[in-house]
Amino acid sequence: METNKVKQSHGLGQSIWLDFFDRKIMNNGELQKLIDEDGITGVTSNPAIFEKAISSSSDYNEDITAFSKNEKSNDAIFYGLAVKDIQRATDFFKKIYEKSNAEDGFVSLEVSPHLARDSEETIRQAKELWKAVDRKNVMIKIPGTVEGLTAIRKCTAEGINVNVTLLFGLPRYKEVTEAYVSGLEDRVQLDLPIDTVVSVASFFLSRIDVMIDPMLEEKGLGKLKGEIAIASAKKAYQIYKEVFYSDRFKKLEEKGAKKQRVLWASTSSKDPSFSDTKYVEALIGPETINTVPLDTIDAFRDHGKVENQLEKNLDRAISELDQLKESGIDIDKITQKLEDEGIEKFNKPYDKLLDAIERQKKKTN
Repeated sequence: METNKVKQSHGLGQSIWLDFFDRKIMNNGELQKLIDEDGITGVTSNPAIFEKAISSSSDYNEDITAFSKNEKSNDAIFYGLAVKDIQRATDFFKKIYEKSNAEDGFVSLEVSPHLARDSEETIRQAKELWKAVDRKNVMIKIPGTVEGLTAIRKCTAEGINVNVTLLFGLPRYKEVTEAYVSGLEDRVQLDLPIDTVVSVASFFLSRIDVMIDPMLEEKGLGKLKGEIAIASAKKAYQIYKEVFYSDRFKKLEEKGAKKQRVLWASTSSKDPSFSDTKYVEALIGPETINTVPLDTIDAFRDHGKVENQLEKNLDRAISELDQLKESGIDIDKITQKLEDEGIEKFNKPYDKLLDAIERQKKKTN
């Protein structure tokens, strides 16, 4: 019987991916240890993670110097570094990918956040990165913006694995599922295989509570503090089941299609009054993924509670969302605002990342 709490969640049908990435954890054996001991089955990366890795160590300096001799832009240098790292990381998870029949074992690489409002450029770069990494177990992260929907459908139809990022709202999530399913149907129409096309839809959760909790206090609904993101996630899971257990999707499953699993992101507690395992514990459920930073993995391993909670107290979750609406708080407007602000929050670390590369270039010239 497994005693590791992180591993135990796999027994309940949930995958745990690492929301952290740099060369050091590959070089010092930490990533392999997380795979072997905790059962980590994937990794997500983003510009903020790469910015921290490049700025806080000298591990990338030699490659930055080498790439700068051939590449004109800092963007190109960054993606040269990122592709090299992602390729190496996918090799750590290759056995998991093969053993899971292409259900798990993925590493994600994000398109430039500056393209979040540009469908065509997102498609272009997604195809470029997919080709450059050249690994079956890579996912290209595309934001779930209105413009991103077109890119998600087109890239799915092209056979590219897509991690839909920057998701906050339920109406947009429904549109994301439609983009994925339609992309698979487009591929079937072209008589192309769909059994190796994999996608996840990544919900950013704790940020919802960060924005809504002060409003709840003002409305006298302090009892709902820290509960709305979880309630929204439980409702999202019901949408997932409606879409991916429908007759429409069953036709695709007969041809080998895989469900677009829900991935819970931003699951570290931002409010110090909350348990540091609050969002991880509340969202354990089958056919889902939780992507977790190292400190949250440590906390969950130490004192987390492992139970299938995702479909418990669904009536209460619906009631909480109803109370929100009755109080005059429009969660759809809030999640749209979070999406808009999220794009800007992703742009800033990306720009800092390019600045760090520029500083390193100047040191060596």
